[in-house]
Amino acid sequence: MARKPRIEFHGAFYHVLTRGNQRQDIFKDLTDHHKYLQILGSYKERYGYLLYAYVLMKNHVHLLIETQETPLSKILQGINQRYTMYFNRKYRTVGHLFQGRCKVILCDRDAYLLVLTKYIHYNPIRAKITKTLQGYPWSSHHAYFPKTNPEGLVDTDFVLGLFSTRKDEAQRRYLRFMVEGEEAKGEDIYATVDQRILGSEEFTENILKKYGDGAEGTITKKAYSLSQIATAVERLHGLRINDLRSSAKPRQISFGRRLFSLGAREYGHKGYEIAGYLRKDPAVVTVYARVNDELTAGVKELKRYLDENKSQ
Repeated sequence: MARKPRIEFHGAFYHVLTRGNQRQDIFKDLTDHHKYLQILGSYKERYGYLLYAYVLMKNHVHLLIETQETPLSKILQGINQRYTMYFNRKYRTVGHLFQGRCKVILCDRDAYLLVLTKYIHYNPIRAKITKTLQGYPWSSHHAYFPKTNPEGLVDTDFVLGLFSTRKDEAQRRYLRFMVEGEEAKGEDIYATVDQRILGSEEFTENILKKYGDGAEGTITKKAYSLSQIATAVERLHGLRINDLRSSAKPRQISFGRRLFSLGAREYGHKGYEIAGYLRKDPAVVTVYARVNDELTAGVKELKRYLDENKSQ
């Protein structure tokens, strides 16, 4: 069956996986890594896309890209062709360096930006190349700290801004997020709808409705979406989603975060999905979901409200 066309639009957020042809090595020495990053920066300057994370492995590359005016297909074509020319000339080879078409997943940025950043940065650890994030030089993890983001290759401000408005505090919280808590599994990262979309039910339905092209994938529906649960918390307790996402710690807001997290888990949402929606560390969401008598009563009230207002 022919592969469906890639979904492309301004502001689309993608997880890109590019492999060497027949899984051959695409990086053979330090110069190759430097050259690929230089090409990545050159096309970023040309096309203005945002790069949130990357990792260069021996025979493949992960990128986390948000496009602007230029479609992803044109960006990837330019990067891969230019690096292939460099590689073939250097090693006196011919033909394709990269495997067919890149694996590209259109993702829900709100739910998956932090999850995917962590997943990508952990590739060398999962491959047992290093035991620490700091021990692998060819990932964007280093870019999230002072003086290690040459020429602004990685767009760190938005990610760090999810942790704190103060950069030093944001960097501390980012590092805590990276080394603590739950890491998404590969089966979750690649559990796509229509082999090309990763996101909440609402995000996926909206994308398929607008760009679906006769989608064959199925959506595992949960009784209530995260936004419906957040709306219920707002109606019952006067707490908006921006309150729950803030760093404020008044008792009522803390209660709202915990109630939302527990309610979301009741309806089958995973910890990293809840964390992505709240823009919090998954380890903290685990703490939010601890039960006490007040929260047990609150969840019952929340579920009753959702059921009574199901059609709204």
